[in-house]
Parts: sequence; structure tokens; C-alpha cells
Amino acid sequence: MRPPDREILRLAGPAFLALVAEPLFLLTDAAVVGHLGTAELAGLGVAATVLQTAVGLCVFLAYGTTAGVARRLGADDLRGALALGLDGVWLAVGIGVLVTLVGVPLTGPLVAAFGVGGEVAGYAETYLRIALLGVPPLLVMLAATGVLRGLQDTRTPLVVAVAGNLLNAVLNVVLVHGVGSFDGIGIAGSAWGSVVAQVLSAAALTAVVVRGARRHGAPLRPDAGGVRSAARAGVPLVVRTLTLRAALLVTTYAVALGAAGRGDQADEIATHQLAMTLWGFLAFVLDAIAIAAQAITGRALGAGDVEGTRALTRRMVTWGWASGIVTGALLAASAPLLGPLFTDDPDLPGLLLPVLLVAALGQPVAGVVFVLDGVLIGAGDGRYLAAAGLLVALVYAPVTLLAVAVGGAGLVAVWALFAGVFMTGRLVTLLRRARGDAWLRTGPTLAA
Repeated sequence: MRPPDREILRLAGPAFLALVAEPLFLLTDAAVVGHLGTAELAGLGVAATVLQTAVGLCVFLAYGTTAGVARRLGADDLRGALALGLDGVWLAVGIGVLVTLVGVPLTGPLVAAFGVGGEVAGYAETYLRIALLGVPPLLVMLAATGVLRGLQDTRTPLVVAVAGNLLNAVLNVVLVHGVGSFDGIGIAGSAWGSVVAQVLSAAALTAVVVRGARRHGAPLRPDAGGVRSAARAGVPLVVRTLTLRAALLVTTYAVALGAAGRGDQADEIATHQLAMTLWGFLAFVLDAIAIAAQAITGRALGAGDVEGTRALTRRMVTWGWASGIVTGALLAASAPLLGPLFTDDPDLPGLLLPVLLVAALGQPVAGVVFVLDGVLIGAGDGRYLAAAGLLVALVYAPVTLLAVAVGGAGLVAVWALFAGVFMTGRLVTLLRRARGDAWLRTGPTLAA
């Protein structure tokens, strides 16, 4: 095996398993809640979309921290790397508390924005109101994981992710359906189980980072300038992430809009939730190589190795294509079996199958998109990622909404537009950038 492949596998292997474990929080919730009923599953779908949007916008806490810490590591400044990482953790605490304080009172309006009502809205509000309490530990988990990845440690996040998900699964089953004389508390139990698991996982990851900081003499108290710097560096990545989240929100809204006109809103939203959860699961799988790309690219550019960065990028793109082909084939082969796993509704598996086949066809493109995204994040090329993402989203949104409102596009057609317009558009813009030289900036300081 070539040295670049060994390096990619060393980082991507544990990252792959950890990233597979992360979406299992929602997959576990979907599997457990889905057996309560279709309305509960649809409510979870709406709440999960809001929650994933809030947390997803803050993914820069992991990505930006990984790149910054890796650059300092490449420049042989371990104390500075840990200090920078802890500033990211403190920033996560502040943002998380703010999101919870603002989000809980706005639970009703946030759910209503999706146009759902009745039982679906009630279940969505119940889940979301509780789940928002878990945003601060979720963001701390992101930041602490970013520190460890930047230090080229993807094993520790794996151990914590596995333990957290096992705890989440147990708590979900017990709190939702009950055990012994305890009857369970329904969908609220799913949210509480996730919150408890997230708090304990965040505490474990933070303890590892703090122990490393003490060992190397890095300050534990927040540095106001460092926190502000981390926030400024994260702005382009927030915009980049916002474009992705906006595309996912537009997709969900388009499905709900089209389904309302056909009178089968609960079934189509529930099907879309299952498909999007599975797509997110595979996205995290593909993102494992992107995590390796962030860490390797940041370290190499921090050490001034431009040619090595180029060679590794070419190799990682090959890995992206191959990974996408494998995940697409696996999704297509397992698609007929997945519906009954998540729901007792006899109609949903038939609706889900064609959607999953469309998603499977788009996996090779997604594999390269995630890898190149990771390379450019590791290089600190956030401004380009933000601009390119905004351009693609501005094309995708009106095309999709017009297709539904005017052309009557259904669930499968909306998914085809997501794969064919949004993801392919991202592929074109990322390949264009990677072929140039503007992103290859070297040195210990992360370029904005």
C-alpha cells in the first residue's frame, strides 16, 4: 500500500466509524419513534430538520478547528495548537447556550414554518423543545472533536461516539416504550435520551482535550482575542454550511408543499425523513475521507509542503470516487429492505424505494464533493467555499420550487433535482478550484 493511502486510512478509518456512529443518534430515534406511528415519525422529521440546521451551521467549530490546529501542529507548535483548540471549545459553549435560549421559546413558530399542523406539529414541538437543551453539549462535542482531529487523533472521538450511541439506544428504548412497570413517555423520551447521551459524550471529549492542554502548558481560560479570532475565521464556513442547510430545507419544504396538494402530507414527509436520515448517514460515511483531508492538508500546508498537498489531494479524490461507488451500490442493494426496518406503515416502503435508488445514483458525485470540500477547508479556503456554495444554492432553490409549484414534481423528482442540480453544481465548482493554485497558502496561520 502506498504511503499516502496508509496516511489516509490511519485517519479516515477511525473517523469513518465515528462518523457512522454520529448519525446513529437520529437513526436510533427514527427506528424507535417510527414504531409509535406515522404522525410521530413525521413530527420527528420536522424537528430533526430544525435541529440539524441549527447544529449544522456550527460545524465550523469542528472543521475550522481541525484545520487551524493541524496547521499549528505542522509548524511544530503543539502548545499553540491546543490553545487555539480550547478557544474553539469556549466559543462552542457560548454559541450553544445562545441557541438554546433563543430556540426554546421559538419552537412553535419554527415548526409552523414547515406548514404542518395537527398531531404532526404537536409531536415535532415536543421533541424539538427538549432536544434544543442538548445543543450546547453537541457544539462542545464538535469543537473538541475538531481539536483531536487536528492533532491527528481520530481514535478518541470514535471511542466516545460508540459509547454515546450505545447509551442513546438504550435510553431511547427504555424512555420511549418503557420497561417493566414503566410505560415510557413516547417521543419525549427519545429526545431526553439523546440529550443525556450528548452531555456525557461532551464531558468525555472535553476532559481529553483539557488533559492535553495541561500537559503542554496551554491556558485553560478563554482568551477573548482567540475566541473572537475563531469566530471570525468561522464566518465563511458558516455561510458555506448555510448554503447546504438551505438546500436541505428547500428540499424538505418542496416535499411538504407538493404533498399538501396531493393530500398525503404525513406519508410523504415521513418517507422524506427516512430517506434524508439515510442520506445523512451515508454523507457522514463519505465525510470520513474529508476529515482525513482536512487534517492532512492543514498539517502539510502548515509545514510548507505544497507538492505533497497536491499529491495527497489527487489520491483523496480517487478515494472519493471509489467510496461513492461502493456506498451507492450498497444503498441500491439494501433499499428494498430498509423501509420495514423503520416503520410499520405498509405504504411507506413502496414510497421509499425509488427515492433511495435516486440517492444511490448520486453517491459517486457526493463522494468527490465531500473530499474536495475537506481539502479546501483544511487549506483555509473558506471564502471560496462560501461564494461557490451560495451560487449553487441560488440556482437550486428556484428550480426546485418552480418544479413543484408549476410542474407538480413529486417526491422522487425533488430528490432527482437535489442530486442533479445541487450536488453536481457543487462538484463543478470544487473541481474548478482544486485545479488552480490560489488555495495553496502555506504557513502556521490559517488563511481566511
